Amino acid sequence: MAATSAKRDYSITGPESKRAQDRGLASAEWYTSPIPRPIMKELMKRKNGPAIRDTIIWFGGLAILGYLAYLSWGTWWAIPAFLAYGILYATPGDSRWHECGHGTAFKTPWMNEAMYQIASFMVLRSATPWRWSHARHHTDTIIVGRDPEIITERPPVWKILLMQIFHLYGGPIEIKRFVMHAFGRMEKHEKEYIPESQFKKTFREARVYMLIILGIIAVCLYAGSVLPAMFVFLPSFYGAFVVITFGVTQHLGLYEDVLDHRLNSRTIYMNPVLRFLYWNMNYHTEHHMFPMVPYHALAKLHEEMKADCPPARPSLWAALKEVVSALRKQKDNPAYVVVKPLPATARPYMYGIPNDLNLEFDSPMRHSQA
Repeated sequence: MAATSAKRDYSITGPESKRAQDRGLASAEWYTSPIPRPIMKELMKRKNGPAIRDTIIWFGGLAILGYLAYLSWGTWWAIPAFLAYGILYATPGDSRWHECGHGTAFKTPWMNEAMYQIASFMVLRSATPWRWSHARHHTDTIIVGRDPEIITERPPVWKILLMQIFHLYGGPIEIKRFVMHAFGRMEKHEKEYIPESQFKKTFREARVYMLIILGIIAVCLYAGSVLPAMFVFLPSFYGAFVVITFGVTQHLGLYEDVLDHRLNSRTIYMNPVLRFLYWNMNYHTEHHMFPMVPYHALAKLHEEMKADCPPARPSLWAALKEVVSALRKQKDNPAYVVVKPLPATARPYMYGIPNDLNLEFDSPMRHSQA
């Protein structure tokens, strides 16, 4: 297949947004696997118990690792101690931010909101803007010009991916937004998906975030040590590499501009420890197809859906190899995607209805199958 040279505009304020709308890809009806209504009703039940249990384990683990890290400060043991603390700080922070943002982790709404606000600060994401950003991500998943959460464009920008190992791309951008929001300003692209009625709430949250950050800096200056920031704020950076490791496996290397999550989302089998850190978001096809199913029911949802889906990737390592291989191929051929054959029991893939079949990147006729 010949490589294409044209480059698409991935911003949500550019021409691709209108193109997606003209092609019927914006706010479209997505494919869903057939699941009996009584089973789905049971799967969608919300509970406080699992999330309370996991939150106690999480914060208990942070307290233990934090104490060990404190004792190790000034020795070489501080490196593995703070690494462990940072991973436990940032990785569940990301997954708890995500699930509580959906409002499904806890049955009690204020518990979801409280954890969402805490986790948002822990991973340095403006709570209200990211709530609306993620809603758009689910409405228009990996639709170019519509989804603000596409990690990297095609051909891939490796610099961004490598910087995100330590949150050095997204982190500074978010801090800049905190400052902008604290002064009552919104970025142009944010106005595309955040209602104006939410602006004041965004500004209030940013001012709280900035007060916390400035307070941490003041404590560090007073103590003459960076140690206070090693427990709050800096773990968002030095503990971020597992976050991006999970994140790149969700959609990268798969289809853009389709209306079937089996084509653009990846389910992976993981061990119980990784599933705890990730809060079962390894069942990512299932989550996108039925986002109102709580994290604790995703394994059961997977069992109900797997006859209608491609096989799950057998491990995180297998998924990472698949992603890296696909991204390397997309460097020369941005149209390349990985698509897995469906089992005989599945209904056919739904690619969407493009209104021109001479597209540079997203016609199913032009994609490679792996």
